[in-house]
Amino acid sequence: MALKHFPLPDVGEGLREAEILGWRVQPGDTVTVNQVIVEIETAKASVELPCPWAGTVRELLVEPGQTIEVGSPIVTIDLAGTAEDAAPEAAEAGPGKIGEESNGRVATLVGYGPRTASAKRRPRKGRAGAEPAAVQVPQARVPAVEVAPERAVPAPEPVVAVQQGGYVPLAKPPVRKLAKDLGVDLHALIGSGSGGVITREDVQSAAGGAATGLTRGVAEAPAGRERRVPVKGVRKATAQAMLESAFTAPHVTEFLTVDVTPMMELREHLKSQPEFHGVKITPLAFAAKAVCLAVRRTPDVNATWDEPAGEIVYKDYVHLGIAAATPRGLVVPKVRDADRMSLKELAESLEQLAITARDGKTTPAEMVGGTITISNVGVFGVDTGTPILNPGESAILALGAIRDMPWVVDGQVVPRKVCQLALSFDHRVVDGQQGSQFLADVGSLLANPSMAITY
Repeated sequence: MALKHFPLPDVGEGLREAEILGWRVQPGDTVTVNQVIVEIETAKASVELPCPWAGTVRELLVEPGQTIEVGSPIVTIDLAGTAEDAAPEAAEAGPGKIGEESNGRVATLVGYGPRTASAKRRPRKGRAGAEPAAVQVPQARVPAVEVAPERAVPAPEPVVAVQQGGYVPLAKPPVRKLAKDLGVDLHALIGSGSGGVITREDVQSAAGGAATGLTRGVAEAPAGRERRVPVKGVRKATAQAMLESAFTAPHVTEFLTVDVTPMMELREHLKSQPEFHGVKITPLAFAAKAVCLAVRRTPDVNATWDEPAGEIVYKDYVHLGIAAATPRGLVVPKVRDADRMSLKELAESLEQLAITARDGKTTPAEMVGGTITISNVGVFGVDTGTPILNPGESAILALGAIRDMPWVVDGQVVPRKVCQLALSFDHRVVDGQQGSQFLADVGSLLANPSMAITY
């Protein structure tokens, strides 16, 4: 018998942790190389993980819903009777597969993970006297650990979630599941186990109404009128990114109200053209094209502030981010080389991007490397807002709802299609004149699409 632990890999973005969403296999199942065995949720997206070996599933070490660090073992595979058991060297991951090293980096599910580096682990809250210890940051893939047949696999460390009050409930996954099934709030209990660990008996006592002496004195809330949702996954990543952006880049936001009646008329005309048959042409597609054209005249909005290097990095390409609301939260997938696309190609790419995002199939690789972003708040009937920059970018455009409004044309008040735009930009990179010119150019292109031939 040859047992191996499969450690949680870094899926290519230098992430530190992920949540187990669900297992595709159970103990006793036979698996093949690259067979999908588990679905995880990172701070970027949900990802299906393949098994790097063939064999039999011996034990699932992590329960669905548990969040663990990269490098932690998640499943034990029995390689007995497989080709790898007979010749381990022959079954190592091939080129491009998980585990291959190149220039000091290790292959992951998408590209290569970060280089190995030493770092300080933050002290875990809630444990008095705990001191930070120097640890080795997990590699993108930790080498498999051989386990002797007679040695039991250690139980995974209990999940701990730091709450606003600073209290950390210590409980193993089975106890957490029991508490969830019985409707018991672990944050209101003091564990009777060693080191304050909450036991099954503690949960059962609380569920039976005998936990009067064990509660932590949390203010009672009316039954059924409050609920707690752990901050994790996309929501956690979004919060961290927005906090970092808001307090790192000096934001400036400018607004512009535009008569987009000519754009809407052109949209209706294009619908009747054979080459646009079946293509969903939206105002967002026109805005995307306008942004790509306007970037040519104001490249600063498409640049990046590199603080460590003390440089401004100008991009000769546009990887256009599109903020998309999904059941998992806000994601910003990118349209690569959007500046090289025609209006039709942009429209098709945006439609496919939206479908992929709604289905939760956007990969981590599709959400990095953006240069400028559009947030289409108009789809929610919102006129405008003050969007926050995505970290690493210097500008974001909010596209408001298109409404019928009175407008002065040739001295006469007439009903027109009107839209509000808002541009937020990093004032370290973009001056007021540059930001104003870019916003005016986008508005001009939407108000009069024929201006595109002058760019």
